[in-house]
Amino acid sequence: MKKYILDLTVTENVCLHAHYVLLKLTSPSQLPEMLPGQFAEIRVEGSPTTFLRRPISINYVDRQRNEVWFLIQLVGDGTKRLGEAQKGDIINVILPLGNGFTLPEEASDTLLLIGGGVGTAPLLYLGEQLSLKGCRPTFLLGARSEQDLLQLDQFARYGEVYTTTEDGSRGEKGYVTQHSILEKKAFTQIYTCGPKPMMMSVARYAKAHDIACEVSLENTMACGVGACLCCVENTTEGHLCVCKEGPVFNINKLLWQI
Repeated sequence: MKKYILDLTVTENVCLHAHYVLLKLTSPSQLPEMLPGQFAEIRVEGSPTTFLRRPISINYVDRQRNEVWFLIQLVGDGTKRLGEAQKGDIINVILPLGNGFTLPEEASDTLLLIGGGVGTAPLLYLGEQLSLKGCRPTFLLGARSEQDLLQLDQFARYGEVYTTTEDGSRGEKGYVTQHSILEKKAFTQIYTCGPKPMMMSVARYAKAHDIACEVSLENTMACGVGACLCCVENTTEGHLCVCKEGPVFNINKLLWQI
């Protein structure tokens, strides 16, 4: 898929939480095609300590408003600078990058989308695209506490939403792989993104129950085009750059100890 370097304009910067913002960007021309699971490399201006672009998952694409959304966790100087962007600011973005999730050929209501923390970001656009194909996915979203569960109303537009929190402040207490829905409903496909230990746990569950599973890896991706080799993952096909060959992989391709 063709990649574009675009100067996009901020239409809105929504503070969702002290550590998360939703950045909405638009273009004077029509935005290019983007697939759920792909990402962008965003240039950070005005930060003396940030020299490389920041890889951010595509959270949602609003075709009516010609907007692309990015859910950003404010963890360092680069992301904090992006979190300060104001309406009308211009941000340089390279997109779409990487390969996205595999969409089913037929409508299904046995698809499970599992996200943890900011790893829920790519699952919103995936959920919308699945719904357009007639699917009614199940979302299982985990976080440390209720305030870290993001965009629940948007997720609910496309399917049933279940939650876990480590402190029990919302949903079931514990981790996503401990949620009771996993024993109550049979699934045929799992898509997941989040911290690696969580994804490895999801992969173990999928393997044990013979469920197809795709994971979106969050390796450090500096260039986004497979040139710098800092995001390499060991796979059944050798060492592959996550930014170019991923970030989405079938778990059968990964050499995880699951």
